[in-house]
Amino acid sequence: MGADSTVILDGVGVKRALTRIAHEILERNKGVRDLVLVGIRTGGVHLAHDLALRLEEIEGEKVPVGAVDITLYRDDIKGHAEHLPVGKTDIPFSIEGMKVVLVDDVLYTGRTIRAAMDAIMDHGRPSCVQLGVLVDRGHRELPIRADFVGRNVPTSRKENVQVVFDAENTPTEVILQK
Repeated sequence: MGADSTVILDGVGVKRALTRIAHEILERNKGVRDLVLVGIRTGGVHLAHDLALRLEEIEGEKVPVGAVDITLYRDDIKGHAEHLPVGKTDIPFSIEGMKVVLVDDVLYTGRTIRAAMDAIMDHGRPSCVQLGVLVDRGHRELPIRADFVGRNVPTSRKENVQVVFDAENTPTEVILQK
């Protein structure tokens, strides 16, 4: 970690935040019935799997987890999409009529979330889409708000927030880089 970096959530803080988000998801949805998690590649996918494990520990039922790649839905690449590597969207279950919790690591402008919602709607019509993020750093450019937030971290536009994952894709810390 550089001199201009600050740990804003350590490993214990990340675990507590994710456990709280899991409980909030259960409270809002009255359990896991008709609930699915869809993570935005790549950090959101790792967090979605982590949340699914926590939900299963609490409720005793597995929650399906999918992954969405937003490359082709981004609004900043018109005419340049053929030059970008496209990841795989993997939603191996129907989202028709389901409660979808879209999961990402950091919420910033809202443009990634808008693209992810467009991608999800191409797979069916969920009964609702909720948003869970580990960190909300503000600076929205679109009217998007997270339903479940691990930590609100006011930042400047020049700063960067990074969620660090270990070799097993477990989140280990969140760093603010100035």
